[in-house]
Amino acid sequence: MSEPIYRTPETDLEDLSVVEEIHALRRELADLLRTPRRWTGGLRRTTQARAIQGSNTIEGYTVSDQDAVAAVDDEEPLDADARTWAEIVGYRRMMTYVLRMAPEQGFRPDAMTLRTMHFMLLEHDFASDPGRFRPGPVYVRDDAAERTVYEGPAPDQVEGLVGALVESLRHDGADAMVDAAMAHLNLVMIHPFRDGNGRMARALQTMVLAQDQVLEPTFSSIEEWLGSNTDDYYRVLAVTGRGAWHPENDAVLWVKFCLRAHHMQAQTLRRRFHEADALWSALDVVVAQHGLPDRVADALFDAALGYRVVRPTYVKRAGVEDQTATRDLRRLTQVGLLEPRGNTRGRFYVAASPLRTLRRDSASTRPLLTDPYPWLTAELRSRAGR
Repeated sequence: MSEPIYRTPETDLEDLSVVEEIHALRRELADLLRTPRRWTGGLRRTTQARAIQGSNTIEGYTVSDQDAVAAVDDEEPLDADARTWAEIVGYRRMMTYVLRMAPEQGFRPDAMTLRTMHFMLLEHDFASDPGRFRPGPVYVRDDAAERTVYEGPAPDQVEGLVGALVESLRHDGADAMVDAAMAHLNLVMIHPFRDGNGRMARALQTMVLAQDQVLEPTFSSIEEWLGSNTDDYYRVLAVTGRGAWHPENDAVLWVKFCLRAHHMQAQTLRRRFHEADALWSALDVVVAQHGLPDRVADALFDAALGYRVVRPTYVKRAGVEDQTATRDLRRLTQVGLLEPRGNTRGRFYVAASPLRTLRRDSASTRPLLTDPYPWLTAELRSRAGR
């Protein structure tokens, strides 16, 4: 008999309505992605970077937007310290595996899959026992309050609980978003590893979503949104877990919280897609006006979004030689689209005033996001006592 884990709660009429709205948003996004657009690659890259950034920020490993993109591009960081960068690169390595393998036909995660992912995440830190279940108790501390806020199940339960979790992934159950939410909840509550449990749980959620194959995995993740709403994320886990392993507890608020995250993230992506369309159209005009080669538009797009343009990345993405890249970047500076920063060795380029104006114009009609559960945040704060 398998160990008991958190059960999927019944969805109410409000949830069903929200799920239907999310599916409509996801179908709209999938339709937009189905037609090749020049901005798709750039948004895919920055979306993955934001997910990496969001999930690690929750654990205190904070990197700049630029370094998050550098991690996706497999390049050196500009600002991150060595420890933080090792954590970011480990997470990127693990998520690359998830995004590549999960959509494959016949992919079925098991306990060894989770252990392999954990090894990818923390192989730089053998003190964390990468790839091994914890041999002892585990506690989650609130350092600010100087108290223990959660105690995981006994170590002799871990293997059986992970087995039950993996088994639950093999059955067709509720909607994929609900199944993914429950996978996330159970893994983070089991806390099977010494370290990295939160990031593993969020990666597992993305893995389950990737198997849904409605929207490509990079755009299915809610890690960016969770990273921007860390306090409420911790609150809903605290309200659901109540300090220890209690799989009999109600997971209703947790599921609603995750559905809210999906809805808000999908709205955010839809807004970005439309803004990217407008920005690229404006960049086409600018490139033509200055008689520039089409290949520079990708770098201008990055700069307009607020990212630094560096020559090695431009060489790689534009598929040109070093000398050509140097000429292109010099030309973009001369016509007033980019501004150089730093010395020759560490030089990078940022958007000049015309590009910043194009970015503002593309976002000028940005719609406000609609909260599908407008009461939920207040409820979580009330139940958490703050």
